[in-house]
Amino acid sequence: MKFASLATILVLAASIAAASTAQAAGRDEEGIDKSAADAFDGRMFGVTPAKKSYACFVRKYDSAHLAQHPKQKVSTMKLLMTAEIPSDASTFNYSFRLGVKYRNRSTNFESFGDCGHVVAEDTGQEVRFGCGVDCDGGGLGVALAKDDKSAVVQLERVRIWRRNTAPEETAEDLGAGADDKKFRLDRTELRDCAELVTDRKELAELKRK
Repeated sequence: MKFASLATILVLAASIAAASTAQAAGRDEEGIDKSAADAFDGRMFGVTPAKKSYACFVRKYDSAHLAQHPKQKVSTMKLLMTAEIPSDASTFNYSFRLGVKYRNRSTNFESFGDCGHVVAEDTGQEVRFGCGVDCDGGGLGVALAKDDKSAVVQLERVRIWRRNTAPEETAEDLGAGADDKKFRLDRTELRDCAELVTDRKELAELKRK
């Protein structure tokens, strides 16, 4: 599954932050049909997003799956998507938090960045999220399965770092490789993504959802 618009976002990942600033200023995402974007948001977050909404997706690959995919590096992936209207804006900002664990390493890794709606031109102009990490940190695409019970994460390269450390100190890249290009993550309770949130106020808010 190729993301024609996502490829541009991955090359110009730093521009995602600028796009989020444009959203905060009330400017629409260029070339994106608002009704289609709103419909996608409703599917992603389960309801039309309120002031702040979340969606959590998790996949822990079992030994049988990993045995069938010996080149797959990732054994666990968690994705927390957030839609929020800042107090000084009238449109939503979108972001992601990613948790990654490798099959042969005990360290927990994380990543985060901003997202915007993109169009998957090869699938009938379907709207999805294209997300990027600042400072040329790559990014990922986030689509939904037809039943909305799973998120499909596709990446070429995304910067990750050891959880609870400064990114510049422990950063490395998770590259697609042979078996780490696309991940199907199951929708689950928000509490299953709580470990990705470090701000106490936001964590309390997440647990109330």
